[in-house]
Amino acid sequence: MAKVGIFGASGFTGAELLRLCAAHPDLEVVLATGASKVGTAAAELYPSLAAAYPGLVFAEGDPAAADGLDLVFLALPHGASQHLVPELAPRVGHVVDLAADFRLKDPTAYPAWYGEAHADPARLAAFAYGLPELFRDDLAGAPLVAAPGCYVTAAALAIAPLVRAGAIEPTGVIVDAASGVSGAGRALKDATAYATADEDFTAYGLLHHRHTPEIEQATGAQVLFTPHLAPMTRGILATCYARPLGDPDPLALLAEFYRDEPFVVVGERPPSTKATRGSNCAHLTARRDERTGWVVVLSALDNLMKGASGQAVQCANLALGLDETAGLPLAGLYP
Repeated sequence: MAKVGIFGASGFTGAELLRLCAAHPDLEVVLATGASKVGTAAAELYPSLAAAYPGLVFAEGDPAAADGLDLVFLALPHGASQHLVPELAPRVGHVVDLAADFRLKDPTAYPAWYGEAHADPARLAAFAYGLPELFRDDLAGAPLVAAPGCYVTAAALAIAPLVRAGAIEPTGVIVDAASGVSGAGRALKDATAYATADEDFTAYGLLHHRHTPEIEQATGAQVLFTPHLAPMTRGILATCYARPLGDPDPLALLAEFYRDEPFVVVGERPPSTKATRGSNCAHLTARRDERTGWVVVLSALDNLMKGASGQAVQCANLALGLDETAGLPLAGLYP
């Protein structure tokens, strides 16, 4: 049984990691930190975890407390991991970071897209990029993993296979995606308050959203990315448009690319966010429109699962040499 710590366990992705680890045959959570909830019982903050963690109390985020652990998940706000990893990495076997701190390989992209220089640029190259369906070979046994977030995962799973096959123009790709409010985290914000988000649908981050360079890095395409906030708790739906090269059958290409992937479902049916709720699966479909000359690919997933914590556990399984599917649900919750 691998001993696991979760830094940032009091947030939504941290709570989802706790839920997944509770059902995992090979992972045991022995440390759960929560900066704003130190001393609070996990069952008090999240009653859904009461049966699984009746005695768990959120601790201070002290790297020394992680000494000797087999693996640590970092479910922290952007900017925190790059200051923590230098002290934490020598103490533990593996680190899986859910934030964007070590996803980008180019250190100059951080001041350009995140507004400040990276605190540990020399370590960027040491992190494996944690999207198994596209970069699995880099993840086996990896000591350091940067798991991508929900928007990037949805877009990359849709676009990257077609770019790799030479089936679409790699420039001018459009990604139009909508997310549920849980993607903004547990902290109270005006934009995600119930009275604001309910019965509303809005775009944000126009032209310069910070996930744009990561989508481009993961797909090999130049992308115009527009995110939207949808009045739902969970889910991502990405609609991606590209110009074809030659005469591709994009649905057949996706089906072949993901033929042996347990967490990707490819079919004729337009994907729905609710169908992925609670599962680690992404659902995809694709069409080529002869009338307009566009290829359209749709991708849906649960932003807290395949878009965050589920994917992080999938990466942890690979890093630890476990069954990649261990502890991860294939079936979603419905209705």
